[in-house]
Amino acid sequence: MTLDALTFNLNNPSQERAERQLSYLASRPEQVLVLTETANSAGCQHLAQHFTDAGYHVQFPLPERGERGVMIVSRLELTPSDIRFEYLPHRAVAATVNTLTGPVEILGLYVPSRDASPAKTQRKKRFLEQARHTIPAGEEETHRIVMGDFNILEPNHHPKYPFFRPFEYDFYSWLDRNGYQDAFRRLHPDAAEYSWVGRTGDGYRYDHAHVSAGIADSLRGCYYIHEPRTAANRLTDHSGLAVQLDLVPVGALPVQDPQRVATKALF
Repeated sequence: MTLDALTFNLNNPSQERAERQLSYLASRPEQVLVLTETANSAGCQHLAQHFTDAGYHVQFPLPERGERGVMIVSRLELTPSDIRFEYLPHRAVAATVNTLTGPVEILGLYVPSRDASPAKTQRKKRFLEQARHTIPAGEEETHRIVMGDFNILEPNHHPKYPFFRPFEYDFYSWLDRNGYQDAFRRLHPDAAEYSWVGRTGDGYRYDHAHVSAGIADSLRGCYYIHEPRTAANRLTDHSGLAVQLDLVPVGALPVQDPQRVATKALF
């Protein structure tokens, strides 16, 4: 049995699309779901309520109006994390799950996107600076996964896009310098995969999972799941990214099918 996690960009769904996303996500084998681009909306509340009433543990700090964030949904017991972001805290959600070899912390990030405007550039830069100061080093004794929609590219991304600035590439490099390994690149050093494709057909690997040194050798699989993005009746505009670790999880919750439970207004 492995500890498996999936990062999946919800793209702030409508209620109708959230119902389809619920069906898909409930069928996934991963015990932990890191859901990005959440909002304080009917669609995201639909997902949170159904998973909660089905017995899952859900961490979903509601973003302010017009903002976006992260939701963690788990079939394993979640315990609090000490990681706290002060700036845009709804975009950095952390929790811990237990395994036979000790706790594993999972930090979900939804880094702000930007355009060429100074305000949005400064906003993204400030968030990434905070991340560098807040995320602990991924040292040998550390068991942590940092995953989500980073809205950044690796420095040697192909193709190379002139729009991205050094501070964006530096966050990816900072993770490497501070003990985190890109899970996908560790297993697929030369693969060309994209998790978001623009209208012109240009591909971007925006969604990432980085593992700390203490669990890097446990990495068993890491792969993109394109069907939710490419199917005719697509669920979202991003591919999912799954990570499998050769760790035995404990603390399984007695969950039900979230599509069949009666829900209460909790969020």
